[in-house]
Amino acid sequence: MTGDERCRLYLITPAVLEPVAFADRLQAALDGGDVACLQLRLKDVDDDAFRRAIERLMPIAHAHDVPFLVNDRPDLAAEFGCDGAHVGQQDTPYAEARRLLGPDAIVGVTCHDSRHLAMEAADAGADYVAFGAFFHTETKPPRFWATTELIEAWSQVTTVPCVAIGGIKPDNLGPIVQAGADFICVVTGVWDHPDGPGGGVAAYNRAIAAALAG
Repeated sequence: MTGDERCRLYLITPAVLEPVAFADRLQAALDGGDVACLQLRLKDVDDDAFRRAIERLMPIAHAHDVPFLVNDRPDLAAEFGCDGAHVGQQDTPYAEARRLLGPDAIVGVTCHDSRHLAMEAADAGADYVAFGAFFHTETKPPRFWATTELIEAWSQVTTVPCVAIGGIKPDNLGPIVQAGADFICVVTGVWDHPDGPGGGVAAYNRAIAAALAG
């Protein structure tokens, strides 16, 4: 998962899901178009529930050549041979995640609205940094607000890819893509899309392509 000339979709699962029932929705989403990676983000579940979700969902992602990351549980990502993990500022420290997962796994770090935190993560070896939120979102009510200026400045000084997250929809992503974001991170915009998850992925891909063309 590296940045290139395209901006791509970074998909996060709902925080609450039943793996068997959700599998069909994931299949539909990944059939809908290009997805750079899938992050399993579960909240308030025990380890066994997390394990069941990984076992059921990771093969679907891999069948579509989509890397499978786990949020805040690099230990479980390592146990199951996942492609990597994402950690926040209050989660497992980056160095510990890297130790657990090894040098070849993908490890991304939440950096909120801070170029300083992003530089620290990049210097430590993070594979990408995540900035946000950019817009209001109910998924995770924002405490930090990022700007397109931050994305633009970041893309000018480093080759470490950046992910933009937080309330990003097909109709508001244009300035973020044009500022240089490598990935647009989405949760409800895909899973709650009126045309279903596949339609949501397709809509984001169309909007990204239009922003890059314009």
